[in-house]
Amino acid sequence: MTIQLTQHPERVPLHNEVHARPPEPMVAPLAIAHLVMFTDAEGRAASRQHLAALLRDHHIAPPDEHTTHLRAELGSFRLRWELHTEFVSWTFAAPLRGEVTPSAPLASAIEQVPQDWLAALPGQCLSSLDMWVLPGQPDGGIRGGHHMLRADALAGSAVADGKAQVFTDFAIHPNGFSRILLHAGDLPPRRLGRLVQRLLEIETYRMAAMLGLPAARRASAELASAESELAALARAIQSAEQHEEARLLDRLTRLAAQVESEYAATHSRFSASTAYFELIDQRIAQINESPLEGLQTIGEFIERRVTPARKTCEWAAHRQDALSRRVSRISNLLRTRVEIEQQHGSQALLEALNKRQDIQLRLQATVEGLSVAAITYYVVGLVSYLAKAGQGLGWPLSGETTAALAIPLVAGSVWWSLRRMHRKLFTH
Repeated sequence: MTIQLTQHPERVPLHNEVHARPPEPMVAPLAIAHLVMFTDAEGRAASRQHLAALLRDHHIAPPDEHTTHLRAELGSFRLRWELHTEFVSWTFAAPLRGEVTPSAPLASAIEQVPQDWLAALPGQCLSSLDMWVLPGQPDGGIRGGHHMLRADALAGSAVADGKAQVFTDFAIHPNGFSRILLHAGDLPPRRLGRLVQRLLEIETYRMAAMLGLPAARRASAELASAESELAALARAIQSAEQHEEARLLDRLTRLAAQVESEYAATHSRFSASTAYFELIDQRIAQINESPLEGLQTIGEFIERRVTPARKTCEWAAHRQDALSRRVSRISNLLRTRVEIEQQHGSQALLEALNKRQDIQLRLQATVEGLSVAAITYYVVGLVSYLAKAGQGLGWPLSGETTAALAIPLVAGSVWWSLRRMHRKLFTH
């Protein structure tokens, strides 16, 4: 019985992510060439088109725009193509022909790839590696230094629970490739494929992680200059007069913009390097190394030689964060100081306004007294006219007498009316 449920649009791709870039079974003897091309978004699209051209030449359907991983048999070699966030990896594998001996030259798998097509790979080569997977275990001569590797820089270990041995010299050889020699022992094909993939990823992620080092070195020079400027500003703020604060705040704002700009330019690079370093740690743990007499393991070599670069990147990122926080703190202090000065100025202005208002109220009270007198004068004049007109109708008092008697009553009424109006205005 099938239940028809509304599916999340990302369910299938998220579920299939556990199967992304799976290792493929391998059988020794085998030559492998691994290229890592650093590209931007446009370069990654071009890589897809470049892959499609190679597949069409071998009558294979090209990948669609959503494909990020592809494996294909192309006659004399096998191709593995992977699209990553910052780079594209190309892995070519070809069987080794003839008898493999300690002194025999080992051909590179890259020789099987069409050279014109290979020379046009989009992007910049970040890493190129030759790996040879040989059957059985090495003899003493190979442990002492194989003719394909530099004996003075040889590193190696037993891996996969001691069932295989791997050797490398971490050097770029005349053909531009570094080299790894893997003796597969009796590892089954699938386990050998996983081991090869992890070794290739160690080299890939090692180079990708190191991209943070040039950025850290450039940032260190900028940070030193910014830290000196911040220290000078902090000293200037301590002894600054009020009229200098606006200029100092402008300098501090410009410095904050410079620091944040540098942080934005390098933060993603340092974050990526941190992630790549963590992946290196995981892959080294997964190959399960054990030491061979007289040799450094791959993990020990990388820890010893790569850790300074790793710490440099971490320290640069830490300095950027710390400097950004210091600039923010000093900016807040200076702004607080400016705001306090502004508040003092505002308080003085309010006091002046209060004094002016008090004077205006006093003047208004004086004017109100004159207003009471003027209104009383006009009202009493009207009363006088009414009294004179009323005498003909029997009003007993003269107009002057009536006006004299009305003055206190009118003045009091006018004064009371004005006070009442004021109370209503000032209480609402």
